[in-house]
Amino acid sequence: MAHFQWRQAGTGLIVPVVAIAIWQTFSSMGWVNALVLPSPYAVMHKWFEYLMPLTAYTPESGSWLTWLFSGELIIDTFNSMYRVVVGFAVGAGLALPLGLSMGASNRVYRWLNPLMQVLRPIPPIAYIPLSILWFGLGNPPAVFLIAIGAFFPVLINTIAGVRNVDSIYLRAARNLGASQSTLFLRVMLPAAVPYILSGVRIGIGTSFIVVIVAEMIAVNNGLGFRILEAREYFWSDKIIAGMISIGMLGLVIDLAVTRLNNHLLRWHRGLEN
Repeated sequence: MAHFQWRQAGTGLIVPVVAIAIWQTFSSMGWVNALVLPSPYAVMHKWFEYLMPLTAYTPESGSWLTWLFSGELIIDTFNSMYRVVVGFAVGAGLALPLGLSMGASNRVYRWLNPLMQVLRPIPPIAYIPLSILWFGLGNPPAVFLIAIGAFFPVLINTIAGVRNVDSIYLRAARNLGASQSTLFLRVMLPAAVPYILSGVRIGIGTSFIVVIVAEMIAVNNGLGFRILEAREYFWSDKIIAGMISIGMLGLVIDLAVTRLNNHLLRWHRGLEN
């Protein structure tokens, strides 16, 4: 199994490595403007500069660990992740009970579904002017926008999960004398977990998109802010370095969520090995 996973990872690296090699070749031969598209070597050099602390270590810097994690990239990543975690927690925390209620109750669904369908197509970016008017600048408007971005994927998937429970399970539970609360907790909720976790995965991805946009407008730190700052000074290498940092961070989180899903859904027939 481990050999198969390593083989899959190696296969997945072929296309990126070939693309980087072609990119480096074109850059070395001068076929692309370095100001517009710097070489991979220049991007990696800037990425390491972005990662390393801005000042040399001195006894006044504190501990080695504190100094090591004082790099601009580390600080920006921490600020972006803080906003993603808080915003996602707020959005998913509101969407989950609402989605369970709408999925389990036809009456609640009829009351709220029209409103949700009107609000759902509105992109979180459209709320930027209102978020600044309501919350000013800083973390609050960014968290608000991320919460909106995470809310609807979790909500829609939770509703679908509860409403698409196989009727055979429901009839069997009722025939065995299960109460409505038992039916919900022991049948509907477990059956909806795969849908809910899919919504969580989509919501996290959306949160990353929104946090970058929010940081370009409402805050003065984070990965999105740093990319916008680099654009102002025509630092193309730093722009691409920031984009790579976002991609790597998203990949790590997506892999972690996937592993968590596989662990929690070991019983699900779609994940049997």
